[in-house]
Amino acid sequence: MMTMELKDADFEKIRNLVYEQCGINLHEGKKELVKARLGKRLREGKYKSFSEYYRYVTTDEGTDELVAMIDSISTNLTSFFREESHFVRLRAIVAAMLVKTGSRSSVPQFNIWSAGCSTGEEPYTIAITIKEAAGMRPLDARIFATDISTKVLRTAEAAIYPEERIKKINVPVLGKYFQIGTGRSSGYYRVKKDIRDMVVFQRFNLMDEFPSGFNFDVIFCRNVMIYFDKDTQSRLVNKYHGSLKKDGYFFVGHSESLTGLQHSFKYIEPSVYQK
Repeated sequence: MMTMELKDADFEKIRNLVYEQCGINLHEGKKELVKARLGKRLREGKYKSFSEYYRYVTTDEGTDELVAMIDSISTNLTSFFREESHFVRLRAIVAAMLVKTGSRSSVPQFNIWSAGCSTGEEPYTIAITIKEAAGMRPLDARIFATDISTKVLRTAEAAIYPEERIKKINVPVLGKYFQIGTGRSSGYYRVKKDIRDMVVFQRFNLMDEFPSGFNFDVIFCRNVMIYFDKDTQSRLVNKYHGSLKKDGYFFVGHSESLTGLQHSFKYIEPSVYQK
């Protein structure tokens, strides 16, 4: 199969467009990734060059293809219970909140945002962790899960995962929260309805203004900011700060840190911050 050349000038145009659209910083080292991921789009659409493809996605009629281009570049892998210490911390946060509100007659609300939720493993893990922490105690927990990629959101909403994606989940949790496929669905697992119902998925561009109604107890934004430059990271972190309740928690990936950014968060432990 013949691969098309991605000229430096075309790469520069594409990286600038991606940065304008969603803040992702495609440095020179990402050129081969862009070439590989967009090469498939070019072949399927029968475009003769990256230059022709760029011209199309910057027209009004190319809007859908522009979304597909962002999908292709932004998609990243995730897994259930990734960076497990975060869910140990989340369980403790939920337990403490239930103790604090235990004497009230009304059912306490707990709102979480999973930003950059990819194919859904993170928000479903959050939902399972909350269920386990609450036990039989009533808790109205709602998880808002967003991503810029419509492709990964479709997978997330279907909530069906092959066996290799659920290997880190222990057997009791698997039996409690997943339906095991049989027959033609053998080797696949679906998240049960009570967990699915806790999560609302929506396409959202983190570069857009956050709605004034955002008021979360916890925000997860893990392994997302590594794609942004420092200025974009600082702006985003401050938007997250404004979207948290007082004393709310902010989680980033284990390879990420707020060091060097202008922010008002209090450091709790590596990759965990509080408003």
